[in-house]
Amino acid sequence: MATQLTGVLTALATPFTPDGAVDVPALRRLVDRSIDGGVDGVVACGSTGEFASLSAGERRLVVETVTQHTAGRVPVVAQTGATSTAEAISNSRHAQECGADVLMVVAPYYDPLSLGETTHYFRAVAEAVELPVMLYNYPSATGVNLDPATVGKLAREVENIRYIKDSSGDMGQATQLIHHHSDYISTIVGWDALILSALTEGAPAVMAGTANILPREIVAVQRAVAAGDFATAKAEWDRIYPLIDAILSSPFVPAVKAALEILGEPIGSPRRPTADLDAASVNRIQTLVNQLQPAPAPAG
Repeated sequence: MATQLTGVLTALATPFTPDGAVDVPALRRLVDRSIDGGVDGVVACGSTGEFASLSAGERRLVVETVTQHTAGRVPVVAQTGATSTAEAISNSRHAQECGADVLMVVAPYYDPLSLGETTHYFRAVAEAVELPVMLYNYPSATGVNLDPATVGKLAREVENIRYIKDSSGDMGQATQLIHHHSDYISTIVGWDALILSALTEGAPAVMAGTANILPREIVAVQRAVAAGDFATAKAEWDRIYPLIDAILSSPFVPAVKAALEILGEPIGSPRRPTADLDAASVNRIQTLVNQLQPAPAPAG
């Protein structure tokens, strides 16, 4: 499909079976849960999807499963970045062959690179594929921040670099991207606590791991902002923020999986060595889930 990402994108969790394998049927159900909740796209193998703990074959399986099961209902973003340029290109070409709509490419992690090394990597990956590319800026994991000026330069010089997911947590930086570089690149804010702020500032889309849990509710916030109904957006955000905050204040992936379990959508434990969420945090999330009333079905 011709892709222009807008709205709410779910950073899909990756379900695992009790013996630690990727749970393909549960992954399909998770895709359906988000799409049925009205989201505008799904993301395979992002940070919420524990991509760094997956083997190369498992990453390909997840991308294949998500693209096949989504079947064109919404755009699919495949996160294809790696610690080497060659592996990122291989992942990106595979996702392109599978039918992904956009490639999200995280900067190499573990050994922090210089900004020059990082931009060379992004150029090489983007030039090896035809699909639109989304830069994934996650400085707390990569050790390198893609500042707005660097992002704008890359977007102007590399035709298919069309998006940036900014997971810096810095709303000031996201605001500069939105206001100074939107003619060349679309800014998608990937920090769940900033959903309302990003949307009201003019971000065309947000990407959220908590959309696995609250797809209808986050979509309701986005739709209200898009309609100019800021009072409704704020009221809905105030209603769901305590749960989002509790998840963000806990180890994130275990909290997402625990919340889904509470909601009757079990997708297994995080991949070890990451532990399950502690009992006190589970109880806190359980209380907040119980306090939420169902959100209305998204309009449109």
